[in-house]
Amino acid sequence: MFQERTQLINSLMTKTNHQPIDMRPLTIITYLGAVGLAALGLTMANTNPTQAEYEDYAVQQLTAYLSTDVCKKTKGIIENLLHINCEKVLKSANPHMREIIAGTTERQNFMIFSVYRTDLTLNSLIPAYKFETVGAFNNFYTYSAEQQ
Repeated sequence: MFQERTQLINSLMTKTNHQPIDMRPLTIITYLGAVGLAALGLTMANTNPTQAEYEDYAVQQLTAYLSTDVCKKTKGIIENLLHINCEKVLKSANPHMREIIAGTTERQNFMIFSVYRTDLTLNSLIPAYKFETVGAFNNFYTYSAEQQ
């Protein structure tokens, strides 16, 4: 019985010309792959951005959008009608924007990366927006931004 198993194993581990297969390179490649995946996982886990980092990112992105798309396009109208400077209003509203984003964001932490979903709804006069962002390697990528 033992001899039959040995013969079967030997026959499975031979090439077509019946020479034994050298398993060392395959074993080394397997170990290197496992070590590489473990190192990648540890790196990703250590560089998974926090909720606070996302809030900083989201405020920065929202401020940039409002500055370029809202303030610049309506500069004359807002300043003449309301006698306010749009850029100054944005700067003073920064802490409030962070609170709003913090209150409307849900984080799913997958240890090696996080998914952030923000449903930005202020009131019925201003359109609502939904953002979905992935955070990994201390960076963010917003892959979905749509007006509701």
